[in-house]
Amino acid sequence: MAQIKIKQIKSRINCPAVQKRTLDALGLKKMNQTVVKENTPEILGMVTKVHHLVEVTNA
Repeated sequence: MAQIKIKQIKSRINCPAVQKRTLDALGLKKMNQTVVKENTPEILGMVTKVHHLVEVTNA
């Protein structure tokens, strides 16, 4: 399956708790941290919840 690279580009300060938990579930804890995940509907749904905080590219 295809993989995507997710990078946190904005701070999680002043974000709702739901968005902070979504970032934690994606494995993003700090600014400029990058994780590689499978391109599944579940992961894409989480990315859309925090699309303003992350940058997504193909891995």
